[in-house]
Amino acid sequence: MARERKIDMVILGLLSHENLTGYDIKKRIDGAINFFWKGSFGNIYPALRDMEQTGLLTKKEESAGGREKITYRITDEGKKVLKNWLREEQASNELKYETLLKLFFGGADNKKISVHNIEIFEEQIKEDLKVLKSYCKALESAPEDKDHLYFYLTASFGVETYEAYLKWCTKAKRMLQ
Repeated sequence: MARERKIDMVILGLLSHENLTGYDIKKRIDGAINFFWKGSFGNIYPALRDMEQTGLLTKKEESAGGREKITYRITDEGKKVLKNWLREEQASNELKYETLLKLFFGGADNKKISVHNIEIFEEQIKEDLKVLKSYCKALESAPEDKDHLYFYLTASFGVETYEAYLKWCTKAKRMLQ
């Protein structure tokens, strides 16, 4: 691929499991992988169009209930590109948290504002942690699916990371109060 976009790899990865519509792809991104990767319709549909043009996927158009439905399927070339990406040794692991950015500059305002921002972050982490734990529990109950091991490892990484975030929140609030 001339210009590799990570959304391309997300889409190819999802299509390696099942054929999906653009809407289904967005739902999968917003569900299972939302904790570590984001995607919007604004980058999904251009990527689908480009990958179809380069032969990484095909589309099937059908009418269902008066509405046009386009389903995408990964091609052998798309599988090859996905496998090559999986084998690359370099990976970008960027961390961007606006809460931390606000905390970094927190000295410009009252400490209570920073504590409040941490509390908002903490509540979101608690909610996300509940979901991640439910994913882990569900994945543990069906170990026969070969992909479940990989899904489980990803979700358990999230659980352990989010638990560490909560520990940090407690310590940071204590230091600021």
